[in-house]
Amino acid sequence: MSQRYNRRAGILLHPTSLPGRFGIGCLGSQAFHFVDFLQAAGQSLWQICPLGPTGFGDSPYQCFSAFAGNPLLIDPSNLHQMKLLKNKQLDSTPDFPTGRVDYGPVIEWKHGILREAYDAYCAKPAPGLADEFALFKRENAGWLDDFTLFMALKDAHSGAPWPRWERELVQRDPEALKNARGKFKHNIERSAFCQFLFFRQWMTLKRYANEREIQIIGDLPIFVAHDSADVWANQDIFKLDDAGNPAVMAGVPPDYFSKTGQLWGNPLYDWDKLAARKFDWWIERCSTLLKLVDIVRVDHFRGFEACWEVPAGEETAVVGRWVKTPGEALFTALREALGELPVIAEDLGLITQEVDALREQFRFPGMKVLQFAFGGKPHHGYLPHNYEPNCVVYTGTHDNDTALGWYLSTNEKTREAARRYLWVDGSNIAWDLIHAALISVAETAIIPMQDVLGLGNDARMNIPGQAGGNWTWRMFPGQANERLAATLFEQTMLSNRIPRLAREYDEDDAFDEAELREKLKE
Repeated sequence: MSQRYNRRAGILLHPTSLPGRFGIGCLGSQAFHFVDFLQAAGQSLWQICPLGPTGFGDSPYQCFSAFAGNPLLIDPSNLHQMKLLKNKQLDSTPDFPTGRVDYGPVIEWKHGILREAYDAYCAKPAPGLADEFALFKRENAGWLDDFTLFMALKDAHSGAPWPRWERELVQRDPEALKNARGKFKHNIERSAFCQFLFFRQWMTLKRYANEREIQIIGDLPIFVAHDSADVWANQDIFKLDDAGNPAVMAGVPPDYFSKTGQLWGNPLYDWDKLAARKFDWWIERCSTLLKLVDIVRVDHFRGFEACWEVPAGEETAVVGRWVKTPGEALFTALREALGELPVIAEDLGLITQEVDALREQFRFPGMKVLQFAFGGKPHHGYLPHNYEPNCVVYTGTHDNDTALGWYLSTNEKTREAARRYLWVDGSNIAWDLIHAALISVAETAIIPMQDVLGLGNDARMNIPGQAGGNWTWRMFPGQANERLAATLFEQTMLSNRIPRLAREYDEDDAFDEAELREKLKE
């Protein structure tokens, strides 16, 4: 296949940001409508953040499991169709805000609805559904059994982190775990049922997208949360002290953006033990994720060459050391077990030659963010004329300002550099950046939905280092409309990023826009 057929475009939007009446975006009709919008707009990719169950701070990058799904994303309307909820239960949905997620009330209501749905299932389990649920439990027992027990124990301990539980539970004494499974059987089964519902709904949505030639880009954070089923159930592959707390913590050292660095607090892996086990946990993790998504964005790719290791007890990331990571051996093992890896490497920040060499060895495309490009130097790697095709260009990410917010908040020197480079007056900067991304030589262009909508920083998704108030933005109903799809379609088509059309037309064919649009609808 020639290079021009590899060009494609997509939208970054986490499902929690979808509109709808249930207080948080979910996997119901609005998700399917968004897929229809993507198809109408000529997009072939939908990028999301991690899908796991979120904890304190509501961040999808700090989940209770790297394998499980977030029950908050389950669509109650579908549960009504399955006869697990009645009309009056949906009619009693609170009057949630429409433009943001108010997590406290949403969590309380959603968990209550899911309990009622499980009670309805227990009272009268449909034979086909019961068989489907039993099959799901058997196929996912490798992670599901530990996760559901972890959540039941966490609930029994009023949400306390697992190192604060009874010593026999912290150390996973077999007899203690057996007793706990018996004592909390109902809660364990309910948790498993919620996972079954999530996976069932997500896979239906994914099939719908794939049938319309839209692939899902998922996200794989290198680290997992300390207070997670992953660490509790696999303590031997993490660097922990005798009490189960991190002996060393993950982060990044001081740099231009932070004088004290970033202390994330996640436990670091014992890579020697993982290597001795032939990276089995990583293989299982990636295998599970690749069932849910088509392409994986590997977060903090830099950490697969070396990790910044901060001793326990430090309050900043100033004190630490770089510790080598067996990234080559890991990716080789993953490729041998899973085949060629559809990976995007998040290689932002201060990247060394060793990190570049690791990425290039496996031909993983790196990331280019246009907001970082306008530093006044024509050889800057994020300026489009310096790209190589094997990369993914973004106007911004979930951790950045929106394009408009960036332009309004940055200094005048940077704004002037952007205007001069893009040859614009800055009055429509979001779409100026979108245009620059789409016409670049980068094989893939991803645009946050906030930029497609031209929104300011009130629509920003996440501010790193800020404890609360993140991950709340939602679209309003009707914002992803036909007019917007037509505008995005035109820009995507003109930049030759609609694979279906590129396959069917040769370079010498006469250009007929109306005919191209009709061809896409067939």
